[in-house]
Amino acid sequence: MRTHRQIVDYALQRRALLAEVYSGRVGTAEVCDAGPYLLRAAKFHGHPGQADCPVCRKEVLTEVSWVYGDELKHASGSARAPEELARMANHFAEFTVYVVEVCRTCGWNHLVQSYVLGTGQPHPRTRPRRSAGQ
Repeated sequence: MRTHRQIVDYALQRRALLAEVYSGRVGTAEVCDAGPYLLRAAKFHGHPGQADCPVCRKEVLTEVSWVYGDELKHASGSARAPEELARMANHFAEFTVYVVEVCRTCGWNHLVQSYVLGTGQPHPRTRPRRSAGQ
C-alpha cells in the first residue's frame, strides 16, 4: 500500500470551534448534530479514536473514514473500515479519504483529516482515451 498523500489536518478548525463551545458562544446542540447515517456508519465501519469526546467526555470518539473518487463508482461516498482502505489503496489508482470523529453518545462530529490513497497508477484494465483526431 502506498502512503497517504495530500494530507490536510483540520485540528485548528476543531480547536477554534471547541473554544467557541467552551466560551458559550456556540451551543452544544449546534455541534452535537450527527445524523443517523453517520452514527450508523460509526457503529459498523468506525474504529476507536485516541481521545474522549471533547463535549460530553463520556466515551472515546469513533473515527469513520469516508471515501470519494471517480474510479470508485457506486462505492464513492461510503464509509469504509481501515482494512477495506488498505485493500482499496492497492486496487484503485486514486481516491480521497475523509476521516470524521464522532461521539456516539452526544452526537459531536468533526472532520479530522483528509488524504489521498491509491496506487498512483491507472488501473491496468483502463485504457487511455483516444483524442478526437485519432
